[in-house]
Amino acid sequence: MQRAGLKAQVGYRKPRHRGGVANIVTPNRLQRQFNPSAPNEAWVTDITFIKTHEGWLYLAVVVDLFSRRVVGWSMQSRITKELVLDSLLMAVWRRSPNSQVIVHSDQGSQYTSHDWQEFLKQHGLEGSMSRRGNCHDNAVAESFFQLLKRERIKKKVYATREHARSDIFDYIELFYNSKRRHGFNDQLSPIEYEQQYEQRLECV
Repeated sequence: MQRAGLKAQVGYRKPRHRGGVANIVTPNRLQRQFNPSAPNEAWVTDITFIKTHEGWLYLAVVVDLFSRRVVGWSMQSRITKELVLDSLLMAVWRRSPNSQVIVHSDQGSQYTSHDWQEFLKQHGLEGSMSRRGNCHDNAVAESFFQLLKRERIKKKVYATREHARSDIFDYIELFYNSKRRHGFNDQLSPIEYEQQYEQRLECV
């Protein structure tokens, strides 16, 4: 490989974060019930990171478990509570749920903050948290990030954060939600699966 001028494609190390003290930890109300019968019954949320030559870009998403649709997202250069609050605000604005939604997360400091808990309370949402150190409790959010990185990012390093934002926006809104077929959704995209559900309701 050296003689041919080739280099192996390798990943990159995770950014370091200080482990903060948890402020408010809520019970695991979701209990790995990943198959709700209707939209806006249960959402999951999580954070991942993307490398750029300008530094890390952090992505927070909110996924509706019914269709696996990304209903909220936010991207920032710092991993703060505003990152997750903005993603949840988008989800609430887009979906306008008329009944209480379970919002499941891990026990990261952004989700155990008083501001997160207050936002849930103000919007009639019910918090739920994974057990500490158990990634399987939030497997659907982890699965989305794996798809994003395998199908679009592929461990590359973007030149700028803006380039990364644009590419990730394209993946979420123009491909994943609207076109990507899921075995979980009977080979329909998340949007198509929700449309099929709404059509069944109209026929009842």
